Amino acid sequence: MTVDAVVVSADYSSTNHCELRTVDGQDISPSLSESDGCLDSTSKGDELRVRYDPEGVASPDDGRTSSNGAFLATLFGAAVVMGTWGGVRQSRWDRAYGDA
Repeated sequence: MTVDAVVVSADYSSTNHCELRTVDGQDISPSLSESDGCLDSTSKGDELRVRYDPEGVASPDDGRTSSNGAFLATLFGAAVVMGTWGGVRQSRWDRAYGDA
């Protein structure tokens, strides 16, 4: 579920962690980490829009979906293209110099 949350405390020691609470006062657990949106510019009282799972996941909701799948598909596609290109080049090399 996506909710509006308020930062009730922020810890910037080794890695950033922000404690969140919904605008109606319900605690959100676990705290929001630096990689999920608790930036150095985030301070107590800031309002954030987060995806909240009462079973333990809180992350920023910036309206975008994760691009990990697209990145992996692109990487796999590039590997296939490079492998095909290498195979063709090797085949041409073998034909050109195989009889020497």
